[in-house]
Amino acid sequence: MQKVDVVILGAGAAGMMCAIEAGRRGRRVVLLDHAERVGKKILISGGGRCNFTNIHTRPENFLSKNPHFAKSALARFTPADIIAMVEQHGIPYHEKTLGQLFCDRSAHEFVTMLERECASAGVRVIVGARILSLLRDGSFRVQTTETSFEAEAVVVATGGLSIPKMGATGLGYSLAEQFGLRIVECRPGLVPLVFSPEDRERWCDLAGVSAEVVATAGARQRRASFQEKMLVTHRGLSGPAILQASSYWRPGEAVLVDLASNTEVMSPLWKRNARRDAAAAVQAVRASLSARMAQRWVEVHEPADWTNASLSALEHQLHAWRITPAGTEGYAKAEVTAGGVDTEELDAKTMQSRKVPGLYFIGEVVDVTGWLGGYNFQWAWASGASAGRAV
Repeated sequence: MQKVDVVILGAGAAGMMCAIEAGRRGRRVVLLDHAERVGKKILISGGGRCNFTNIHTRPENFLSKNPHFAKSALARFTPADIIAMVEQHGIPYHEKTLGQLFCDRSAHEFVTMLERECASAGVRVIVGARILSLLRDGSFRVQTTETSFEAEAVVVATGGLSIPKMGATGLGYSLAEQFGLRIVECRPGLVPLVFSPEDRERWCDLAGVSAEVVATAGARQRRASFQEKMLVTHRGLSGPAILQASSYWRPGEAVLVDLASNTEVMSPLWKRNARRDAAAAVQAVRASLSARMAQRWVEVHEPADWTNASLSALEHQLHAWRITPAGTEGYAKAEVTAGGVDTEELDAKTMQSRKVPGLYFIGEVVDVTGWLGGYNFQWAWASGASAGRAV
């Protein structure tokens, strides 16, 4: 039995940041991960270039049962803080679009930076260590395949269920339930949507076609709209706009897609003596959609006649394409897990369990889900730093 101050379960973004902050305070920290190396999800993020934050991060960019919970952590570790660390290590980066910051070269540089910070803070990192049990008897006892640790504090940074081929497990949720903490039902977030059989028949041969759209999903307070690219796939819809909307979607609900935002597509057909037929409609729609998509759209929605009422209906349909997905591509294709440890169970400043002193939950395992574009990494840094400064 090895005695330490803090054991952190999971050497991803949140766990490594927590270890760095705790180690800097002189705490004896052990960072455990069952994978063969740290930061595996960081390495594949952003196409291998790590979209490590978003300069526009606000609490409104996160989905949670309690929309206010993330405010404290996000205010105390901001995008400027992670940028300062990146610049201190001389890692070149750039803003891609919409405030998304990426490494110029490779995510490997970013992981190396975190490893160096851990080493500098005196953190002991152990990979290939599977957690067998976590018990509490005054102090905590963590049993792994190799050894066991006794600690005053344990931080659960085990991530969510998304991308199981990268080693994702439900360990964090099991530990929360073991200690009596509630879980907000988990579901895939930032995930492609799958068409119903009827829609698949109509659209999936257009796989690869994309368009700039506004996608809207969710009911009442959780309703949200996103203006970005949509991509038709061989099973349904993907692209940033759809991935964003998917986090707000629930089974049985429709997703509305505006295929021509702020454009009156049918205006050429309203002109005096204008030709009104399918060919003219296709020509008009091609101003907003690709030739193949425009052709198919008119074929599927062609009215029985070309009256003013029919033109108005066609215009409306273009701005409110109503799709009721059969489901999602699941955790295998999901970028994040929505839901998780109920934030009512945690202290917003420290991420400590309200029921179990010394037990902390950070990162994706918590019911805080960011938008696409660096927001989930910023939550990982912020929640990790909050816990690291408290343990």
